[in-house]
Amino acid sequence: MRSFRRHPLILPALLCALVVLVARPTEAMGVGDGDGIGSGISAQVAQLYEDAALATEQYEAGRQEAEVRRAQAEQAQALLDGERREIAGLHEDLGRMARAQYRTGGGLPVAAQLILADSPDALMRSQHVLAQANLALAGSVSRSRRAEARFAAGEAKARAAWQALGKRNIELAAVKDTIERKLEEARGQLQGQAEASVAAGSCRGSVRLQQPTTNLTQPWVALVETYELSAGFGSGGDRWANRHTGQDFAVPIGTPVRAVGAGRVVSVSCGGAFGIEIVIQHPGGYYTQYAHLAAVAVDQGERVDTGQWIGQSGTTGNSTGPHLHFEVRVTPQMGSAVDPVPWLAARGVPLA
Repeated sequence: MRSFRRHPLILPALLCALVVLVARPTEAMGVGDGDGIGSGISAQVAQLYEDAALATEQYEAGRQEAEVRRAQAEQAQALLDGERREIAGLHEDLGRMARAQYRTGGGLPVAAQLILADSPDALMRSQHVLAQANLALAGSVSRSRRAEARFAAGEAKARAAWQALGKRNIELAAVKDTIERKLEEARGQLQGQAEASVAAGSCRGSVRLQQPTTNLTQPWVALVETYELSAGFGSGGDRWANRHTGQDFAVPIGTPVRAVGAGRVVSVSCGGAFGIEIVIQHPGGYYTQYAHLAAVAVDQGERVDTGQWIGQSGTTGNSTGPHLHFEVRVTPQMGSAVDPVPWLAARGVPLA
């Protein structure tokens, strides 16, 4: 999954881009060498798959930002509460100062204080204390007013930012949901066409998917970017005559399938227990098989590169649900499979 570095201007821009992607008609998406309808659906699913991944990434980024903002808002609220307590303390100090001035003669005229004073020095000390008290009183009032104004402005700014973030996250969630609904509908159409091909026993022809930009440096990769492992090599089950001959990857219909390594396509078929399948020959005498596909993006005899999209996952043939069946063989034919998990691990591709 591509990483995303948050920036205050990126999310709104991406939101606009995603809205355009949602509104884009199917005809605007690239079609390949197969029949027009099938190619259009395959390309639409591939594009929507990318759009959904991007929308999910942006939504998650927005959600995480919301969590950060929420923590900041709670911290700001705590500071506000602390300031309010300090202001309340200042008000109490003001009351105490006023009462102290009254008790020490602060409310008497200077002439009366002169008559009642024990000495001129005592009078001067009294006047000094009174002046200091007045300065402290004025300073407390000023600080109180500044603190109230400062935090009132901060509170309003925080409230506005929080409301804007909430609105943006709602919009992102709506875009994400719309893309996912469109993707689900397109996946259904893609699988329906795949099942029709399998029933007819003939492939529709390859579709030319727009290949993603990659910076792969390793010679081997996992066949799908995100997945959950399901049935493993050698496991038992009532759907297999003996033991399971490969490793299954639980992925949604239409998930782009990658060639695990460079090689040549030795067969593309669309019938039997494996449904739509591709077999690739790799240097070193090994073959890899990709089965239960919904569409293929390569032709027999074609050379493929590591990580190249060669098809889309589905649930054709002897399949109980959307998944990708993967085998590593020493011959092109069934019956020569080896456990693909350690085989890939030995080539630097550990499967989680």
